[in-house]
Amino acid sequence: MRRKAEIVIAANLRGRRPTRSRPPSRRGAPAAYNRFMAYDALVVGAGPAGSATAIRLARGGARVLLVDRARFPRDKPCGGGLTGRALRQAPCDLTPVVEHVVDRFRLRLRYGRQFERSCKLPLIQMTQRRRLDQYLLEQAAVAGADVHDGARVTEIRQDEHGVGADVDGAAVAARVLVGADGANGIVARVAGLGAGIVHGVALEGNVDWGSVDPELYRHTAVVELGQPAGGYGWVFPKGDHANLGVGGWAREGPALREHLQRLAAHHDVAPRALTDVRGHRLPMRRPGASVPGRGRVLLVGDAAGLVDPLSGDGIYEAFTSARLAAEAILGGDLDGYAAALAGALDHHAGASWAAKRALDRHAAACFWAARSPRVFGVVAGLLQGSVGHPGEAHGLARPPLKLIARLARA
Repeated sequence: MRRKAEIVIAANLRGRRPTRSRPPSRRGAPAAYNRFMAYDALVVGAGPAGSATAIRLARGGARVLLVDRARFPRDKPCGGGLTGRALRQAPCDLTPVVEHVVDRFRLRLRYGRQFERSCKLPLIQMTQRRRLDQYLLEQAAVAGADVHDGARVTEIRQDEHGVGADVDGAAVAARVLVGADGANGIVARVAGLGAGIVHGVALEGNVDWGSVDPELYRHTAVVELGQPAGGYGWVFPKGDHANLGVGGWAREGPALREHLQRLAAHHDVAPRALTDVRGHRLPMRRPGASVPGRGRVLLVGDAAGLVDPLSGDGIYEAFTSARLAAEAILGGDLDGYAAALAGALDHHAGASWAAKRALDRHAAACFWAARSPRVFGVVAGLLQGSVGHPGEAHGLARPPLKLIARLARA
């Protein structure tokens, strides 16, 4: 596949001077674009999905412009967990930005009964989006992409020959436009994509280790099930602080601050001790309900609604969609992207939607099913990437998982 992609791109780039890698630009000056207006791909949004797409395209020989309206480094509200299955899809080694390794889960039901399970291998590696996104942006530049932060994209145009956009007022042309600009991005809206996506909401804040006992959370991810409706609360350890958050259905938005304060109180954190409190939307695509591309426009990551409905995580989906989008562009098969994405994600997403329905309706039963050590083994495998789908479970894990499946249909 890689050899074919390199041949296709080589044909498209024949006669051009090679792109030299450069550090990330601190300014998206229009004058800079006037020197190189034509690209194979314009990637809008430099979060994990956009930067990963740019890295893979640039390594494949494509001439890439990666832009983001924010200046980097910048932070994003996110739990910041890197699962093993996400790391398997990452375009580069992410060890330099890992701050904490989690090998233990503590689950509690509505701040009452709880249990812990641990694993010999890492379950989640914790980072911060400020560090992760900056690192991936730098890796895109090293790979050869032209990187411009602080650059706003407007006036997107598309025809059978390619796409055009105004980037800080300068005209840019490309064969393909990749929308990686998140749940509220311009690309999906202008291209008429994104239908069929539903939204959750989350609110989170940070507390330094001086305000909470770090030993209680060392190597441990705490998950509070049952509240808010359609979601959960969490406490995740980071380098110099803990991240506390709550998430649920969009209708829970007005009550999220109260839910966050309750979560903090149950962990002996004074609400005033929380800093950087921010909310964000969680775009979730139902399998087969939305189109991730049309013509010469492809969507990746949150822009395509690729947040897991059960966990609220989207980094695995961001990296997977980035890989598939890059392969489609390098291989000259844009029309095949949607089918490839569905093939990679829909089976697992279907199981996540089913588990979410069961958890919404029967949180207590799901909690008791999750207590099974064999079920935790399946969960650990899903996080680590050694298990692709709950249907692969066998032995004593199957009855509790079948119960959850029946509850989802009830």
